[in-house]
Amino acid sequence: MRHGSIPGAQGRVLTLSLLGDPVLHTPCEEVTDFGPQLGRLVEDMFATMYAAQGVGLAANQVGQSLRVFVYDCPDDEERRHVGHLVNPRLVEADGLLLRGPEGCLSLPGLEAGTERYDHAIVEGSTLDGELVRVHGTGFFARCLQHECDHLDGGVYVDRLRGWRHRRVMRQAARASWGR
Repeated sequence: MRHGSIPGAQGRVLTLSLLGDPVLHTPCEEVTDFGPQLGRLVEDMFATMYAAQGVGLAANQVGQSLRVFVYDCPDDEERRHVGHLVNPRLVEADGLLLRGPEGCLSLPGLEAGTERYDHAIVEGSTLDGELVRVHGTGFFARCLQHECDHLDGGVYVDRLRGWRHRRVMRQAARASWGR
């Protein structure tokens, strides 16, 4: 991506992996090749995220088992955070543990109250291999934790228990995409 370009403007919209696809339930591999293919993947992921009206997208959600995610997400003060992380690691999640509505592009149309911390720090790198540290609060912290879960082979429904879990799984089974 060129400096100043709109993320995803040159990308193509990829097919989303949906709940039940094994790629969503397998930990992703570290990125070792920081060549042009990685740049194309990130550009395509932005295009796909925007087309699906999401705020974050992990590579395994488009069938690529790589530790990469993109985001365009506000925090609770309505500050917009736009970026990508390669080989990210959640290094801190703390503060208040809040239950809030959470959805996922891999479970279109569904959401459930999911507990997440209201502060998170993720470390990773850019497409150029530059090390970065991203701090998130509020909704953006939720987004960072959600995307890191994806890269570890999890989806938000894995965090649900009892009736919340059963309800989302019933809704997924009845959804047109779940058949």
